Amino acid sequence: MLLTIIGSSIALLAIGGFLFVQFSPEFGGKAGKTDLEKYAQLDHYENGSFVNLIPTSMDMGFKSFVSILRDQFKNDPKRAPVPKLHTGKLDSLDIVGNEKTRVTWFGHSALLLEIDEAKIMIDPMLGDVPAPHPWLGKSRFVDDLPIAIEKLPHLDAVIISHDHYDHLDYGSIKKLKDKVDRFYVPLGVDKHLVAWGVEPARIEALDWWDETKLNDIHLAFTPSRHFSGRGLTDRNASLWGSWVIKGKEDNIYFSGDGGYGPHFKEIGEKYGPFDFAMVECGQYDPRWSQIHMMPEESVMAGQDVQAKVIMPIHWGAFVLAFHDWRDPVQRAEKKAIELGIPLIAPQIGLPFTMDSLQTDFPRWWDQAKALN
Repeated sequence: MLLTIIGSSIALLAIGGFLFVQFSPEFGGKAGKTDLEKYAQLDHYENGSFVNLIPTSMDMGFKSFVSILRDQFKNDPKRAPVPKLHTGKLDSLDIVGNEKTRVTWFGHSALLLEIDEAKIMIDPMLGDVPAPHPWLGKSRFVDDLPIAIEKLPHLDAVIISHDHYDHLDYGSIKKLKDKVDRFYVPLGVDKHLVAWGVEPARIEALDWWDETKLNDIHLAFTPSRHFSGRGLTDRNASLWGSWVIKGKEDNIYFSGDGGYGPHFKEIGEKYGPFDFAMVECGQYDPRWSQIHMMPEESVMAGQDVQAKVIMPIHWGAFVLAFHDWRDPVQRAEKKAIELGIPLIAPQIGLPFTMDSLQTDFPRWWDQAKALN
């Protein structure tokens, strides 16, 4: 009888999991035949998948797999702040698309950029858990966002770097979609948005090195060294990358996710120097360093793209790796001092302008407990 109960439970879980993967809208859409034929003409698309510019392995041996499994069960309390973090608060009436470039970090890689009177959200993962179901992930480091999605004003654009759950969130897009004029995404990511109710006419899907415009703002989609996928069978079915956002006065770079590589220097030579670069710095580990930079490499990437000031992102919101939650900014800060590169790390939810980049920002992560 016990074996029957156990067997039935396993079968029910397997059936439930299969149905969830097949029918949950979280997993998004798929490219059609015409799109696949278009992708097949690209030099970075092979055997039905997008590929990186240089060889990039995500395969792990048995030893690495066992070590990761062991680390999962360590439950190191330093991976997340306790108690949770406070954030600055935004007033919707203050988000007017300032002529002077202004940036507000929402934690991880989500940012609100106001430039040349346009309001742009970048990688707006504003949900609580970066996973297709709340049971499959850990909650955000803060209880409340700087501003609720419902209170955000109408946005000129949303820019997406790739389709992973910590960058492209189904719930956030569903709430945002009717208050956004344009969506700029990598090839293939448009299929997710269409599946979630965004009209194709409002979406522009770009390949690496493609350029476009938002009003008078110049946008370029540039390479990164990463991968994509939301389900069990769509690994690398859509593209991933970084973004150049060039306004009348300020030239800005957003790295998206990825490992270190020669593409940074190529981007710097083609589009730099940059007044400001937001560079991935967090959720790293030597076992997957080819797809996520270590903090020291993040600073080197900022140097390669010829950024005058860099800001570490992809930290401060979620537990997606095994390091101390403060480790990314501490290590990046040390490397930036060594290389003589200005680095800022503003508190979540506190807007800053380009003319404040040379000021000393408070080391809020060192006083996180005092802030709480």
